[in-house]
Amino acid sequence: MSDRDLTRTCSRSQFVAKLRRLADAIEYGRAFTIQVAGERLRIPADAEFNIEHERSGGQQELEFQLLWSSPVARR
Repeated sequence: MSDRDLTRTCSRSQFVAKLRRLADAIEYGRAFTIQVAGERLRIPADAEFNIEHERSGGQQELEFQLLWSSPVARR
């Protein structure tokens, strides 16, 4: 699996819908699936969560992050 770092902009309603689905999955201890730029991602129920805040040059950024390990590829 190759490295990847991208950002996608979405409308307010799309963002809200994704957050609601994510919050429901987290609340009920379920895995969460989302498609980003054509790649389908499955975030396991035991993913780690963190919140990051950055401030620089008059701009601020808030990131809600989910961290998990990729399954080992079979050969």
